[in-house]
Amino acid sequence: MAVDINKLNERIAEQSSFVSTLKNEMQKVIVGQNRMIDRLLIGLLTKGHILLEGVPGLAKTLAVSTLSKTIDTRFQRIQFTPDLLPADLIGTLVYNQKTGEFVPKKGPVFTNIILADEINRAPAKVQSALLEAMQERQVTIGDTTYELPRPFLVLATQNPIEQEGTYPLPEAQVDRFMLKLKIDYPTKEEERLILTRMSGGTVPDVSRVVSVDQILKAAEVVNEIYMDPKVEEYVVNLVFATRRPKESNLADLEDLIEYGASPRATLYLTRAARAHAFMRGRGYVTPEDIKAIGMDVLRHRVIITYEAEAENISAEDVVQKVFDGVEVP
Repeated sequence: MAVDINKLNERIAEQSSFVSTLKNEMQKVIVGQNRMIDRLLIGLLTKGHILLEGVPGLAKTLAVSTLSKTIDTRFQRIQFTPDLLPADLIGTLVYNQKTGEFVPKKGPVFTNIILADEINRAPAKVQSALLEAMQERQVTIGDTTYELPRPFLVLATQNPIEQEGTYPLPEAQVDRFMLKLKIDYPTKEEERLILTRMSGGTVPDVSRVVSVDQILKAAEVVNEIYMDPKVEEYVVNLVFATRRPKESNLADLEDLIEYGASPRATLYLTRAARAHAFMRGRGYVTPEDIKAIGMDVLRHRVIITYEAEAENISAEDVVQKVFDGVEVP
């Protein structure tokens, strides 16, 4: 089916007008971290959950809470701790003495945007309670399944695994995050601006500038963005190279990869690239969109071997070698 790119560009210009407004509003509070803000918007447009990793104090929590304040929607912050229980997250059945029946008491997961703060400080049984909510957008309490509101987005923060008091996230849950962002320290200029802006002890106010309806309409346009078959093949080749590097002329990676990326990576990479193009006002995806978002989609889906760890080669190093080795259309 032929795609009218010009007409699509007009729709994108109309539906993406809120992007710059939302960014400007967030930048009243967040200094720098433009990449993180971009990725948060991509998650919002594609209904993709995001995991933000970095040492404490890098504005991960502040960025997510600021984003929620700019959108006219429901928001819930959940502080993950070692004593958290699944019922604290999804809810439970409570006995009603008047009726003699058990009635559901819904937990904080029944909202639009969840900030799962320090998610890796809770044990595995709590992590598993999020699996159904993240994938199926539903929760089961007792014998009844309840749909979660739309949109539903989990934005989780975690401190690096090597810090004390943390639990590695199960691979099944990590794979459900569309993007994993590595948050780094600000530059010296940004640090000075942070000092100037925040030294008074108060956080600047932000306004609600976007409605849920605008987000949902924009998400529909994102799904229509054109992707050429050659670009689609490029996505498949990248993901396939993480599974069978030797067949992709990357034999030197064969001993470095234990498990490659799942088919979910192919879908997420496609969706994220479309959102990346949307935010730049284009009705079509280029290989540059794939490259720009690819590391965030793949870094947590490629499991490296002990040999790679022994040689101080990280999953990011392997993913970068895949991008360098796979031919660009």
